[in-house]
Order: sequence, then C-alpha cells, then structure tokens
Amino acid sequence: MAGESTAVAPPRAVVFAVLPGGEASEPGAEEHLAEIKELLRSAEIEWLADVVQHRDRPDPHSYLGRGKMAELKGAVKSTGATVAVCEDDLSPGQVAAVLDAVDADVLDRTELILSVFSKHAHSLEGTLQVHLAQLEYELTRMRGKGLVMSRLGAGVDMRGPGETKLEVDRRVVRRRIQVLKGRIEHMAKTRRTQRARRLRSSVPLIALAGYTNSGKSTLLNALTGADVSVADRLFETLDPTSRAFRYRDRDYVMTDTVGFIRKLPHQLVDAFASTLEETTLADVVLVVADASLEAAEIASRQETVAEVLDMIGSRAPRIVVFNKVDRIDDPGKRARLEALYPEAAYISATTGQGLDALQARLADFFDRALRPVRLLFPYSDGAAMSRLRGVASDLREEHTPHGVIVEARLPVAEAARYARYDAAAAAGAPEGRDEPGEAAESPSAAAERERADSVDETDPAEAATQAEPSTREAGDT
Repeated sequence: MAGESTAVAPPRAVVFAVLPGGEASEPGAEEHLAEIKELLRSAEIEWLADVVQHRDRPDPHSYLGRGKMAELKGAVKSTGATVAVCEDDLSPGQVAAVLDAVDADVLDRTELILSVFSKHAHSLEGTLQVHLAQLEYELTRMRGKGLVMSRLGAGVDMRGPGETKLEVDRRVVRRRIQVLKGRIEHMAKTRRTQRARRLRSSVPLIALAGYTNSGKSTLLNALTGADVSVADRLFETLDPTSRAFRYRDRDYVMTDTVGFIRKLPHQLVDAFASTLEETTLADVVLVVADASLEAAEIASRQETVAEVLDMIGSRAPRIVVFNKVDRIDDPGKRARLEALYPEAAYISATTGQGLDALQARLADFFDRALRPVRLLFPYSDGAAMSRLRGVASDLREEHTPHGVIVEARLPVAEAARYARYDAAAAAGAPEGRDEPGEAAESPSAAAERERADSVDETDPAEAATQAEPSTREAGDT
C-alpha cells in the first residue's frame, strides 16, 4: 500500500571454515571464528550457524570434504541462510564447488572484508580506493566459457575465434582500474604536498597503527580533541585523519590510519598505499593494541601488525601502546602483560588513564633529537621569533637592550636555520656590526643553514592548521 514501507531483511549467513587440529575446542579456533563473526556484524550480515572441519589443509577442489559439504548444505537449508561465508580465501574452482552444493550466495574472507570497507568508506578517496581493490579482486575471479560469445567465429579464410566476451570484460575492468589509479594518485599528490609542508616545518609526525578496533581513533580524539567517528566494530575508520596537538610548548601532528587484520587482502594494501604512506614517513609509529584480549591473541595480532608494517616499508621507531586497560579486571593479568611487554605504554583512551605519561614519553623521545641553542633576536625580527616558538622546546626568553635572548632546544635542521642569531657569535662580533642578527657564521653552520633555507619556510601554526582539516576528501568517518 502507499503508506506502508517495506524493510529489507539483512543477509543471513552460515560460516564455514577449515581449521588445523582435531578438536573443535582447539585454542585459536574460537578466535578465528569470533573475528569472522565480527566482520559479519560490521558488514551488517546476521550470523546463524557454523560448519567447521578440522584438517591440515582445505580440499584443493571443494575446500570442504564431502561429508562437511553435505553438512553445510543442510545448515544453509535448515536455517534459511542467504549466504555461505568462508573464513578463508577461496579459489574460483572452490567457489564453484560450494555454489553447486548450496542454494545461496558464497563469500570468501576477502570479499567480506571488501564489503565491510565499502560500507565504511565515506570520503571520495576512500571510496575510490575500495572500488579499486574490488575491481582488482574481481579481475582475478573472472571466468568465461571458452569460445562462447566470441566476437568472431572460425570459418573459411578466418584465423579462428576473435575476442571472447571474457576478454572484453577483462579489458573493460583493466581500463577502469587504470582510471581509478590515476584519480587516486592525483589525490595522493595533494596529500604529499600537505605532508611536505609539515616536514619542512620540523613538526614531529606521529602515526597510529595497529589491529582494527584497538582504539586508534579514540586515542586520536583524546589527545587532539578531534571528532573522528568511533564505534565498537571492525574498520570503523578507513580514511586517514591528521590532527595537531600541543604539549610542553611544542606542536605535534598525529595521523590515524586504517587498521590491520589477519590475512589482509593484498588488493587492499595496494589500493590504500597512499594512505599507508603515513606510517612510512612518520618520525615514530604508535602500535595500538587491545590490552583486554588474551595473551596468545595479543601476540598473534602484534605479529600481524609487524608483518604489515614491514611489508609496506615502515622503518620508523615503534612504541607499543596497550589501550583499554580499564577493561582488565584481574590485576594478575595486568602484571603478566607488563612482564611480557615491559617497554610498552599502558593507557585507556576512554578514561584518560596513562595519557599524560604517554605524551611525556613522546616529548622525551623527540627531545633526544634536539640541540640546545642560545639565540639573540633583534626586536625588529619578531616574525622569526614567532616561528621559533612553534618548533622549540624548553623555551626561555630574556629581554635586553640589544634584543631578546632566547634559550631553547631545537631540531638539528632548525638549529642550523637559526645559526645566524647565535648569541655567542653576536657577542664576539667585530666593531661596526651593530645588528646582533648579522653575526658571523661558521662555514659548517652556514652550509647547514643554506640546506635548511633551500626549503620554503612554513609557519608551524600554518602546518598545524594544515593538519587540522582531515586529509579526506569528504568528511570524517
């Protein structure tokens, strides 16, 4: 009727998997199934039942053995499931075998992850990256029927069948992939320009990385006052978000990146390459982990994160940050975790526990790379002093008849840039050189300054502002 609305029922799924070991209670089996169920929840698919086979490796032709395939068929029929979801990736032949057995759609792990990504990608860049990954995955799964639907047929004076429908489809998909790559690369150039401005300003860059749903976005919000969307589901945040915060009179830029997961599809790694660049160019990477999990699961996830970071070429120092410590009720569990990871930071981004200690640790980390300086600024050179305040630590000022004496700690490149204001050199300047800002420089300091000055100067406040809007094309997720 005209006034009625028809609600579309969510897809209903039966999960099937092949896991090692001979018992259903094998440690790790529940974690694998729990993760695929979390992916289903994030994809808004209702879970109904599991069909698990324990064997060393899946059947190369049908994935499940004959008996378990019959069990899967019965489970789909009895529950009324509309889709059968595999915990692993399937080959095209295995997909065909399962489709022949069950009266439902079939999704493997990669397709399910891509489905989750497509639901959570809200910016233009994120949507294009997900679409690219979907097309690259689809290209490997396209199948035809030999010479059926070929554009030319064999005959007299003919060289055989021409281009088949499958070849035409593949060519169309490859063309679309190239177009998407071009658009994504154009956006990546804009991101690199913004990043270069931050690099030139010597503002420390901090990247957040870690397993999905470990609380990276919550930590970003807590430290920077951002309003990135947070929810207790996998891959809630896909688009990288950069925000600035200030601590101990110094600006920092923190970037949240897409989360990782076991068996992360390589198509997604390739498609999100420009996004994951943030972890390769950061000064330090905070590897955020969920402290409420069991020790074995924590170790497994840390291994996954390390593998992905190594794969994308991240060489920056890493600090492990255990989040959600407020969810640990057993003091013994907290003590065991601290014994296993003594160098890690322990925080709760939700309650604020440990955040001050984490900020102090980051400040100490960057302070180790600072050089103490004593500078003399003429009163006429206020712009240089203003810029200094954004990059200096432990800054102290003293007003004198000749100008403002500043004692501070600066990054090496910034110290070279400000060598012309060196107070000691100004005090020993020969007669006739009245301006303290014109003090003589050593050849090495002059060389360093020239290299630093060869890069356009950028006000740190401008750099922080540059980081303030999300690097997305269309809003936060």
